[in-house]
Amino acid sequence: MNHKYHRTIFRNFPPARWDKLNQHRVLLLLAFLTVFACAASSFADNWPQWRGPTLDGICHETDIPILWGPRTNIAWQLEMPGPAGATPVIWEDHLFLTAAEEDRLVLMAVSTDGNRLWKRDLGGGNRPIRNDEANLASPSPCTDGTHVWSLMGNGVLGCYDFAGRQVWQYSLEDRFGEIDIAFGITSTPVLHDDRLYLQLIHTNGAWIIALDKHTGEVVWRQDRPSDAIEECLHSYASPTLYEDGERSFLISHGADYVVAHDLQDGSELWRCGGMNPRGNYNPTLRFVASPVPTSGLIVVPSAKNGPVLALDPQAQGDITESREYRLWTRTDNTPDVPSPLVVDDLVYLCRENGDLLCLDADTGQEIYRERTERDRHRASPLYADGHVYLSARNGTVTVVKTGREFEIVSQNRLPGPLTACPAVSNGHLYLRTFSTLYCIAEP
Repeated sequence: MNHKYHRTIFRNFPPARWDKLNQHRVLLLLAFLTVFACAASSFADNWPQWRGPTLDGICHETDIPILWGPRTNIAWQLEMPGPAGATPVIWEDHLFLTAAEEDRLVLMAVSTDGNRLWKRDLGGGNRPIRNDEANLASPSPCTDGTHVWSLMGNGVLGCYDFAGRQVWQYSLEDRFGEIDIAFGITSTPVLHDDRLYLQLIHTNGAWIIALDKHTGEVVWRQDRPSDAIEECLHSYASPTLYEDGERSFLISHGADYVVAHDLQDGSELWRCGGMNPRGNYNPTLRFVASPVPTSGLIVVPSAKNGPVLALDPQAQGDITESREYRLWTRTDNTPDVPSPLVVDDLVYLCRENGDLLCLDADTGQEIYRERTERDRHRASPLYADGHVYLSARNGTVTVVKTGREFEIVSQNRLPGPLTACPAVSNGHLYLRTFSTLYCIAEP
């Protein structure tokens, strides 16, 4: 609490009444107000984008539930019109998420007390991907507290206000040509200031695009050259943003390279390859997991047991062979779909089979590799209040204590497939299975 505010309260008490009793009462009041202000700030986080406010899976709140089940700590649950792997996003009392309703792709608004508010159609053409693995409602929405933006796997991108009124909507294929990607668009746009950033990396082209969030008009579009071939031309990863107080730039990921782009015009700042070596080239090594930025470090995954790189954000030019800007390399046993998580000086990698790897962030040295739930893991891990949350497709979420010693704190299971990343806001944990949205909170 501001010390000037303390002095103002004390000055308002007349000297004649300034006795020990009054002093005690005022100090109690100040203590209450201070605690209340701290509590309010600790529960003030919105979850406006995929992987949270800083796009890294980090929740800064405390007292997040670590135990739940079908009859335990479920504040409410809401049936979904159809499945999706998209993460819910939250702004104050509004929650937004997508779903595939038979052939149609829809954006929904739900209140944080579990009531449906509205549903909007963003076109048809939904189809299952790899049997029951996913569908075209995979990209997550994003919001700035006034509007919400949603991109679907059919290429339809729309902007709505919080009342559900359409601000603008169009097909990316109408603007940029046919998008040829085997399993549809899954890349989630990045919202930053007044722009919406997209990466479209597919057989017919590779572009990084900045849109005016208010109108949907193109601010800039940059080609993204690559020597990738076959399926490696397809990227299902999402772009992300690096910021450290001195520099900020966009990071795109796909077609064998990770590339940093200037936010003003999209020009290339640096690039790094080497994740699909030419001497042992894998033509099916498409990227799904996204890089994770943290101050002074960018952790870059590849796919299919390929390497994970640690890069210096101060890099310049092509750093594929650099010893200065490539800080370390993890060569194998790496994730294919879940994105990395960086907490303090530790890097967590969740493999598809549920193995959790913990690495030293400075050196890349493995600290441990331990088994959690033995099932497919598609969602990226979440950090909250000293714990890492790992979501398995069978509905089991394993909660692991952070630190250099492996410790499972709890395992919690909900019915139905689960591929969406968890979201956290105002002390509540939101989990979205294919059939149901759950709000988890301790009484």
